[in-house]
Amino acid sequence: MSGADLSVRLQSRAKRNAILDERDGVLRVSVAAAPVDGLANAALCKLLAKRAGIARGRVTVIRGERSREKVVRFEDLSPGELHSALGLASAAQSPDSV
Repeated sequence: MSGADLSVRLQSRAKRNAILDERDGVLRVSVAAAPVDGLANAALCKLLAKRAGIARGRVTVIRGERSREKVVRFEDLSPGELHSALGLASAAQSPDSV
């Protein structure tokens, strides 16, 4: 199964669930859930799936389940589709590449 992977830095126990920004290719996300029993990871996947407009079951944490630094897989989305769905600038559109 193909998909796009996204590097994420997660801040749990935040005031609200939000996608903050992207720095050095890492998406910064905050969630209100505590990092207990996978609640923060579930909140992260739910937030990203909703923003990408896909089913929650198609978004999974594939690396870093117990860390702030994570890699999240979006099934059946190309990297370009993922970046446009999340409203992120692709590497080709980055101001640093000019």
